[in-house]
Amino acid sequence: MNWKTLDFEQLTARELYLILRARSAVFVVEQSHVHLDPDGRDETGTHVFAAEDMSRSMPVLAYARIHEGDADDPEVVVDKILTSPLRRGDGTAHALIERVLAVTAERWPGRGVRLTAPVSLRGFYEAFGFRKTEGPFLEHGMPFIGLTRKSRQPRETVGASKTLFAPSEHATTYELL
Repeated sequence: MNWKTLDFEQLTARELYLILRARSAVFVVEQSHVHLDPDGRDETGTHVFAAEDMSRSMPVLAYARIHEGDADDPEVVVDKILTSPLRRGDGTAHALIERVLAVTAERWPGRGVRLTAPVSLRGFYEAFGFRKTEGPFLEHGMPFIGLTRKSRQPRETVGASKTLFAPSEHATTYELL
């Protein structure tokens, strides 16, 4: 598995196509959420993903998009979080969130991180220091909650969460959104 963290301008056309294909496969097809996935925010995001054998038709195994906050809302926002159905329950989702948190700490030190997730994944995200801040509310016909992780002191490490979460505890079909 090859992990990459790229800004939009750094993505190759093939990488972008395969990311959009993976997002459509999970969000539109698997979860029956009919929407325009390329939402106009990809160009300003940082894209974290794992892929295997880029010549395959579905090589993206995990993906998340990160957006820097602004003066009015300084929290970093993580969205479009997914894992391939083939990699659910094997620790890939855990590795994805660790990488996302490492990127946010490196690029935007001292900022909190915010995301939304299905209610069923609350425990998964709490193992990384996230806490429920809003909801539940319906999104795509499913109950979701908003979660926020306050900024960490430099002495704390992202890897510390490994002891809090065992891969066998991975969630259901909608492992990560």
